[in-house]
Amino acid sequence: MTDPSSRKKPYNSLWKYAGLAFQMLAAIGLSLWLGHLLDQWTGMRFPLFMIILSLLALALLLWQIVKDTSKHDR
Repeated sequence: MTDPSSRKKPYNSLWKYAGLAFQMLAAIGLSLWLGHLLDQWTGMRFPLFMIILSLLALALLLWQIVKDTSKHDR
């Protein structure tokens, strides 16, 4: 017999991935804002820091998603 408290609720995954989506939005927004500030501070006309920081944030977030979702497969 299984203990009902030991079963995972189906909404736990929903909240986890909804939180992950919000984290992605916040991280990309923050990296774009910081890149914009750095571009203004250096006086560059081309948004180099915006591009670099947003791509770096995206790569780190994708790595975190792969790491988090591979835990469920084990």
